[in-house]
Amino acid sequence: MNAHLSPEHASPQDRPARLTVGVVGAGRVGPALAASLQLAGHRPVAVSGVSDASLRRAATMLPDVPVMAPADVLAHAELVLLTVPDDALPGLVAGLAETGAVRPGQLLVHTSGRHGTAVLDPATRAGALPLALHPAMTFTGTPVDVQRLAGCSFGVTAPEELRLAAEALVIEMGGEPEWIEESARPLYHAALAIGANHLVTLVAQSMDLLRTAGVEHPARMLGPLLGAALDNALRSGDAALTGPVARGDAGTVAAHVAELRRHAPQAVAGYLAMARTTADRALAHGLLKPELAEDLLGVLADGGNQ
Repeated sequence: MNAHLSPEHASPQDRPARLTVGVVGAGRVGPALAASLQLAGHRPVAVSGVSDASLRRAATMLPDVPVMAPADVLAHAELVLLTVPDDALPGLVAGLAETGAVRPGQLLVHTSGRHGTAVLDPATRAGALPLALHPAMTFTGTPVDVQRLAGCSFGVTAPEELRLAAEALVIEMGGEPEWIEESARPLYHAALAIGANHLVTLVAQSMDLLRTAGVEHPARMLGPLLGAALDNALRSGDAALTGPVARGDAGTVAAHVAELRRHAPQAVAGYLAMARTTADRALAHGLLKPELAEDLLGVLADGGNQ
């Protein structure tokens, strides 16, 4: 199935029928996906949640959908979204299978980036149809998430016979399916974590340092710069590298490290690690001249203590 093939072009056996939908784990992801499926004509019928925050989220995103225990959610729904933290997923699946909550022919979908469908094996042996549909998106737990799913890529893993149905569900939610082999799921998830999670840390740290330097509105200063850098990186990859590391300005890098040691020692290790990685990539792609790389790498190896 082509990633841009709409559900109406899928054959009847591959296009999902109108399904009753249940959500086990009303975190930030599950209610948003269920609300998106509702817009596509499916019918949320049950949701489970424990914390006050999850119950409020369910009430906001899925009004009038009753809250039930996980086993009862499975009893009411043809399509069940298991939207719990990665580490909790194996135990949840095993428990549901052991208690007989899983029904043959039931579509069981998890949204973990790390796991493929193997984690659903206990339920698959009980007759469930396993799908791994991971939205490559950060969620807020508010209705804006439904809008953000438009054009969002999903990492899709499923048995070959369910591949078209899995991709059609993603398209119904407004997403773009991207096939990920079972064995590649951990690497796929690591790549997203490096890009998204570490980006937040880098931006927050940069804003802290700008405040220390006396900048009154660091977000305003960084917005255009980081927006352009992200756009350039997505378009050109390593060719978009700029700055003192890519130029081989060893003296500037040493000054950076010295200032960080003085004002923000907790930022030194991260700066050095990213600078070394940047230097390696710049050198490999011909952006950093070899004759300048030696001094630069010496500064980074020495931690700026020159």
